Amino acid sequence: MCSICGMIDFKEKPDVLLCGKMGSVMKHRGPDASDIFSDEAVVLQHNRLSVMDPQNGGQPMRVTYRGREYVIAYNGEIYNSPELRKNLERHGAHFRTECDTETVLWSYIIYGTECPKSLNGIFAFSVYDIHERKVFFARDRMGVKPFFYNLSGSTFSFASEIKALLQNDKISRKVSQEGLWQLIFLTPVTLSGTTVFESIEELKPAMCGEFSEKGLKLWDYWKLEAKPFQGDTVDAAEATADLLNDAITRQTVSDVPLCTFLSGGLDSSVITAVVAECYRKKGEVLSTYSFEYEGNKQSFKSTLFQPQGDDEFAVYLSRWLGTDHTVLTAPNKEVADRLLSAVDARDFPGQADIDSSLLYFCSEIKKRHTVALSGECSDEIFGGYPWFYRPEMLYRDFFPWIHEPMERAGVFRRDVAKAEEGFKFLSNEYRKIIADCPTLPGDSDAMRQSRIATCLSVGYFMTSLLERKDRMSMWSGVEVRVPFADHRILEYVYNVPWEIKFENGVEKALLRNAMKDWLPDKILWRKKSPYPKTHNPEYRKRVTEMLQTRLKKGGLLSEMIDRNVLNGILEGEDKTWFGQLMSTPQLIAWLVQFDYWLEDHRVEF
Repeated sequence: MCSICGMIDFKEKPDVLLCGKMGSVMKHRGPDASDIFSDEAVVLQHNRLSVMDPQNGGQPMRVTYRGREYVIAYNGEIYNSPELRKNLERHGAHFRTECDTETVLWSYIIYGTECPKSLNGIFAFSVYDIHERKVFFARDRMGVKPFFYNLSGSTFSFASEIKALLQNDKISRKVSQEGLWQLIFLTPVTLSGTTVFESIEELKPAMCGEFSEKGLKLWDYWKLEAKPFQGDTVDAAEATADLLNDAITRQTVSDVPLCTFLSGGLDSSVITAVVAECYRKKGEVLSTYSFEYEGNKQSFKSTLFQPQGDDEFAVYLSRWLGTDHTVLTAPNKEVADRLLSAVDARDFPGQADIDSSLLYFCSEIKKRHTVALSGECSDEIFGGYPWFYRPEMLYRDFFPWIHEPMERAGVFRRDVAKAEEGFKFLSNEYRKIIADCPTLPGDSDAMRQSRIATCLSVGYFMTSLLERKDRMSMWSGVEVRVPFADHRILEYVYNVPWEIKFENGVEKALLRNAMKDWLPDKILWRKKSPYPKTHNPEYRKRVTEMLQTRLKKGGLLSEMIDRNVLNGILEGEDKTWFGQLMSTPQLIAWLVQFDYWLEDHRVEF
């Protein structure tokens, strides 16, 4: 993986030094090499994390074809690169490297703006067509790789991370009222195509565009479609198994050390089982990692969403598969101390210690491995969340993973939050998402509900998890691949009847049936357990002290907060605030992040 950024202006030469500065603040994403391309209209900068063909894959990469020159800055992995290269060679492509960067560039040269449709992978890239005087850019279908942009006057700027764009003093750090509502009500989720900064936008997943002397043009190159299903339970399981095996196997290709995240839950176990078999056939042993927190064994409390810890299951499956397993334990001090670095990585306050712990774990993984495979995106596609099968969660006119949204907004002063107005705005956005969800006239109520839950989960909940995974891992130069985020899997599973996906009332029954030959029953039928959080009361004590210390200094947050409500939270029992993971300690930690972000990132309102 890498970072990309650029500035395009066909009226006035863009600032090469500024673009270099933009790239320098993303060096963590590509610590192995950096380079820049510039001419009178375009500057492209690239930081490289070498994964494939380390010797020959420098960027920005240039190719001349039939007297016309093209330049690419690319971030990602293309998993159908081998067969795509063969097709491109038949159309006149001449490859000089083994890098998929060159595959993407030739795809644009041969297929033009239709090229993203041919790519199976995770990507964000920009191609400068020098002859046509235009820049084409695209983002992968699921939004695994980031792409942010700003259009000011005649200048179009883009970057892998928001911090790069903010190096330009002409780009405002102002947060709009809509942005504040997203922070207060939805964090870490943001509305698709937006950021919390009013001057910076996000290229939506499955979207591409052009910038030329005619201006900016954006369009979708892929959309999820509702189609009739042909087959039965057995057919669905076989087709799903084939798609999963192909997606996972394709993502094991790497010229640098590769591992998997293994929690012992269904999703990570499916991926690890397939990768371990690939390694066994090569006579190699796969490395796996599971995550734990200091003091969790002594403090763990079972809940509906997290009924049991992971340790026993991860170690059990590692032995069953014969992997080289490491349990990484995050010290409470590290988890608390890295809260601020997690804000720097994400560019706004995110998921508190859920972020900072992953930041720590990835820094440890980097000591031995550069590439990891992870189980994100399965719950969103196969129906693992309760809002897939509990209608009362889906039909309350607000995002179902947000618990008590008005109570959450009540942490802030009424004149700041404007909570009633914000709830109305976001509720309206929620209804728009539901209305745009593709369905069929013959869908049953349960099938229609599952489609809506999928659209919501894939388009919003999942993108926030992918953003977290990308920023926290790339902070240490670790590339995390997510095989479940293969669009072919989503396209197929979306149209499988709900009674097959939820057979006998079992969540993700389709996935379990598809992979029953790969896993022992102890793992195959284990109840869902999410990414772990700390249960140690010392952590809550530590972050409470951190927040109180920051508020004593004054600052913007101290003026925005309702002290009476906050005191009630600090003195009260734990309760859930977001999804399945963020309860009171995480809310307190998030407020620490929020205060740091306001101060250190010079945020304006």
